[in-house]
Amino acid sequence: MEPPKEVPGADPYCELCGKMENLLKCGRCRSSFYCCKEHQVQDWTKHKRVCRKEADRQPDGDTPAQTPRAPPDGTGTKELITGPAAGSNNAKRNGQTRSHPQKLATEYIVPCMNEHGICVVDNFLGEETGLHILEDVRALHQTGRFTDGQLVSQRSDSSRDIRGDKITWIEGREPGCEKIAFLTSRMDDLVRHCNGKMGNYRINGRTKAMVACYPGNGTGYVRHVDNPNGDGRCVTCIYYLNKDWDAKEHGGLLRIFPEGKAQFADIEPKFDRLLFFWSDRRNPHEVQPAYATRYAITVWYFDADERARAKEKYLTGAGEKGVKVELNKPSEPS
Repeated sequence: MEPPKEVPGADPYCELCGKMENLLKCGRCRSSFYCCKEHQVQDWTKHKRVCRKEADRQPDGDTPAQTPRAPPDGTGTKELITGPAAGSNNAKRNGQTRSHPQKLATEYIVPCMNEHGICVVDNFLGEETGLHILEDVRALHQTGRFTDGQLVSQRSDSSRDIRGDKITWIEGREPGCEKIAFLTSRMDDLVRHCNGKMGNYRINGRTKAMVACYPGNGTGYVRHVDNPNGDGRCVTCIYYLNKDWDAKEHGGLLRIFPEGKAQFADIEPKFDRLLFFWSDRRNPHEVQPAYATRYAITVWYFDADERARAKEKYLTGAGEKGVKVELNKPSEPS
């Protein structure tokens, strides 16, 4: 290994432990970093596939005794790796596309997902509609229907140390959930227009909507993968409902560690923000401790072929994640 050079737009970090000081660079691929030789050796099993591909692109790469690379396990650059629709500069454009889901889907979401595997759309439904959805969610929360978030493999109370959210599952036909149903129908509209163009997926349904609340007492969700075992979920879609959110004060960032990239994406849970990302091992992610009440609504879209294989192997997950909801017909403009 050798001392790292400056990497434009990225802060190097140890691929195994996340340490950012006194790093050495992998001498073969020259794109991964480690704090010591021992961590390089420990990470080699995961890194070797990517390392060899990177080395093939380097005309004069050195070949060390051991070389490395895996999904990042620590910190990287505080950079939101999304396309042009994220951010206030495009708020007006995004607002205009609320009535044109096909254009938003094909001209922005599809290329952004295919390039980055992560896509942010701000000002998705507009403030008035977003506030109505927030009212529905708060009313649900007040009824006491939320329960502790569960893990697919649940053992006693182990999940309390892993995830601190309270959740409930909504199909959309429940009384008082009409605006949540409208939200999921608009999500479905976008995904329908993306279908067949986003990755190699043929999407034929989704889960119910998981309405989640972090109560603001410093709870979060440790780093995890939504679909590590091929249960059929291919796209995670999250809608945020948090007015005037200040990440410096309130925390609650969603931090995504894209596989094979020496940088992470910090997503603030801003009001009326819609987020897409691949559900599989390409996007390990965590919810950092939240110090204010944090609401989000998540649905997972199923790939038809993977879902069929999962059913054959009984890998359908647990609870509502295993319940398939057909995609709604195109929603009427409102």
